[in-house]
Amino acid sequence: MAAKIKSGGAGNQVEANSDINVTPFVDIMLVLLIIFMVAAPLASVSVPVELPIAVAKAAPNPPKPVYISIQNDGDVFVGDFPTSVGALGEDLQKQIGSRNPADERIFIRGDQNTRYGDFMQVMNALQDNGFYSVALVGEDQATN
Repeated sequence: MAAKIKSGGAGNQVEANSDINVTPFVDIMLVLLIIFMVAAPLASVSVPVELPIAVAKAAPNPPKPVYISIQNDGDVFVGDFPTSVGALGEDLQKQIGSRNPADERIFIRGDQNTRYGDFMQVMNALQDNGFYSVALVGEDQATN
């Protein structure tokens, strides 16, 4: 608790200072705001995919999800970066770093008009490289 000293004719008196100093609070809030503004765009995927409707309940996301996007023309992306089915395993290893591929859940975002053969090539490439936990991403159905 802060105190202030009043000097008067009869001697010094110590009085409690009840004013709140909000400067450190404002400084911390501004730093957090900047951190969230920088981190928010990094947490999303910007590859345009027309997702099919999903009726299952949403599952909680892992700390850093890894997304594979398959567009309707068969183009494959890891996050926002284009790749091929042949290079998919190597690109995923770069994405997850030193973590174990068998413990990673890979989220697949496939366009609703994607050919089944293109989808199966991606699934086979995942299994060949040790990625066995796969989740399919769908768009939530709008409820009225």
